[in-house]
Amino acid sequence: MTGGATDALAAAVPGAALAVDDLAVVFPARGGSGPARAVDGVRLAVGQGEILALVGESGCGKTSLARAILGLVQPTRGRVVHVGSELGYSARALKAYRRKVQLVLQDPSGALNPRHTVYEAVAEGLRIHKVPGNEQELVAQALSRSGLRPPERFFLTYPHELSGGQRQRVVIAGALVLNPSVIVADEPVSSLDASVRGEILALLLKLRDELGLTVLVVTHDLGLAWNIADRIAVMYLGRIVEIGTTEEVLEHPKHPDTRALLSVVPEIKHVEPVVLTGEPPDPTKIPGGCRFHPRCPELASGVAAAAGVDARCRGEELPILPASGGHLAACFLTGA
Repeated sequence: MTGGATDALAAAVPGAALAVDDLAVVFPARGGSGPARAVDGVRLAVGQGEILALVGESGCGKTSLARAILGLVQPTRGRVVHVGSELGYSARALKAYRRKVQLVLQDPSGALNPRHTVYEAVAEGLRIHKVPGNEQELVAQALSRSGLRPPERFFLTYPHELSGGQRQRVVIAGALVLNPSVIVADEPVSSLDASVRGEILALLLKLRDELGLTVLVVTHDLGLAWNIADRIAVMYLGRIVEIGTTEEVLEHPKHPDTRALLSVVPEIKHVEPVVLTGEPPDPTKIPGGCRFHPRCPELASGVAAAAGVDARCRGEELPILPASGGHLAACFLTGA
């Protein structure tokens, strides 16, 4: 990416801590199927100190997008920009980037080495990145910020001796100890009991407010997004199909996929139940026209025909949503 292109993207999304432009991740064909277009042209920006929820059902591409944002997979096309600088893919560049953009995994048991104490788990990042300062003080500070107090009590504890919520706090401490500017949280509470989920979400909000962290939360759960996010981006079959503030997206959803996701959230009563037909997203078989049209209830019910857009839905590809703007949806009926 040239300096001018980076500057243009930064200007389009002023104040962005993290932005992606025309990002694509394509996996090679295997087993007789075609190549999988897991991410297929995404523009997205997360502001400084913002919590953005990336939401979608299994197979929509949100995990592949998160992995590309983290530098765990190199995109086929497009770019990732962190605080105005494009992500490079040399070992040195990735190491520097991952100190500032940290991952919090959904399964704390899998993220923690059972043979390592809590102290060793949190100190590992400090040692890898050769962070200067008093290691014990930095570990204690990270544990304390994560709600494990007094921190010294947990230094010699092993993961199996902790509750699920405590293990997740250790994982968060392992990210915080490097003083990152961005955290990518992949289903951060999906493996936890309902009674503990609220505590972890409250912790993420507190860390955002106290440290100015930018947080990208990857989830299938719009109910979680309702409780934590400033904005929501809904993804379907490799693309963002709706984006806006949490209130806009959840109170006035524009895209039929968003309404379908909302209709199964018990806390949300204002959306009628939606039953999607057809097959779940398959990135090896992206249809022509609007990629949601084979499952769209508005098309099946005749609403699209009555509005005179059914031919467009079936045969005309929608444009990729821009990285910034208001409440936007990729839909011929109600959106862009």
